[in-house]
Amino acid sequence: MEKNKDKSLEQKVIDVIDQLKMYVRQDGGDMEFVALKDKIVYIRLLGNCVGCGLTNMTYKEGVESILFEEFPYDIDGVELIL
Repeated sequence: MEKNKDKSLEQKVIDVIDQLKMYVRQDGGDMEFVALKDKIVYIRLLGNCVGCGLTNMTYKEGVESILFEEFPYDIDGVELIL
């Protein structure tokens, strides 16, 4: 039963990330969901996002804050996989 709950949360997180992709794609960047483990969402940077100086602002202040808003009790942070 717990496994199904985790899977649905994971899918909801993926759906939100997919919606946010259109914003980073405007600048030639992209991201992909890697994993959700122990309330941490792991994402990988792609395209122009790799090596960009605004990475922390985009992903920590942008993606992370939106995920906190959407899943206040289920997500503790976002970590970048390079």
